[in-house]
Amino acid sequence: MARELAGLAHTLGLEIVAQETVTVREKNPKFGMGSGKVQELAEKAAALEADCFIFDWEPTPSQQRNWETLSGLPVVDRQELIIRIFAERAVTREAELQVKLAELSYSLPRLTHKYIDLSRQRGGRYGTRGAGETRLETDRRLVEKRIRALERELEEVRRQRGVRRRQRERRETPVCAIVGYTNAGKSSLFNALTGADVPAEDKLFATLDAASRRFEPAKDRPVLLVDTVGFIRRLPHALVDAFRATLEEVRLADLIIHVLDASESDMDVFYAATLSVLRELDAGKIPAITVLNKIDRLESPDLLEGLKRRYDGCVPVSALTGAGLAELSARIDHCLSASRAGQNRVFRFPPGRTDLAAQLHRSGMVRSETYEPGYIEMEAQVDEKTAGRLREYLIGEG
Repeated sequence: MARELAGLAHTLGLEIVAQETVTVREKNPKFGMGSGKVQELAEKAAALEADCFIFDWEPTPSQQRNWETLSGLPVVDRQELIIRIFAERAVTREAELQVKLAELSYSLPRLTHKYIDLSRQRGGRYGTRGAGETRLETDRRLVEKRIRALERELEEVRRQRGVRRRQRERRETPVCAIVGYTNAGKSSLFNALTGADVPAEDKLFATLDAASRRFEPAKDRPVLLVDTVGFIRRLPHALVDAFRATLEEVRLADLIIHVLDASESDMDVFYAATLSVLRELDAGKIPAITVLNKIDRLESPDLLEGLKRRYDGCVPVSALTGAGLAELSARIDHCLSASRAGQNRVFRFPPGRTDLAAQLHRSGMVRSETYEPGYIEMEAQVDEKTAGRLREYLIGEG
């Protein structure tokens, strides 16, 4: 998708002087395509006085070096482009740690890669100014040592996040995670529903840190709404791994709000890409509401009607004008109420685990309760989340 690659490049302030789609009939292990085509592209780049090549495919480290040796120009692939955007967007300590880990994991097999200094194009920030020079001077042993140190720091961050999550679970507040392709308007929707002021800009990956706010879709029925990092087609695995602590909020949510940009021509592709990432996170089976955002940008009502037929059961909204937000709130409350109702399940706890019995009373509707010398047996109507936490004690469903 040339338009998406161009959008990634523009996000970093790079000016595109030319672009070309190459049909590869026979892959060359040295360059990934024929050497004649590589020579032709190198000559074109020289004539245009280009500063680098940007690829929408991922060359191996050796192919990247071969291209750079032949052309004399840095080669930036899609993964590096996305990682650099994340580096510019990182604000909190957790995001900076996660991005730096992804950068180093990506650069480790590419220590001889000609890193273009993007700070020549615009004011450098964390992860841009001089980063390439630092990588070129750092040997493999030091990079590996730094990776291990970052992993230890991130593990502590994840531990702290886990503590906060368990505190939330004890309060039994349901969690709704807002997900979607980058720039779909997730943060704008989050702000519109909660009154928060999370930065919401018309650019790729404006949000890297999961923000959470209390939200009441119905009176006296609060939920925790979580805004998450935007997804993208072929999200680099280094970033998926690094941001797993943040994305964990999605996997453990009670309900997913999947936001689509109704004005986006590639919406179907973006929808499929987000579903793919959700499956990768083991979140594909969590109940979800599809939200068509930015309906204020549609040119005619007929377009909206067509989208509603294509995405059956969706909720059209405009985070900008507020249209549809009341319907979305009602749908969120309805879905969570249905989830809370759950089904009857029978649990058998060890005799001393009265804390588990108390948890069932807090989380579900207890139908019967029997205390025997060797066990506590309880039948209760509970939701999937509670059933999952107590699965090792489950002896029957019905």
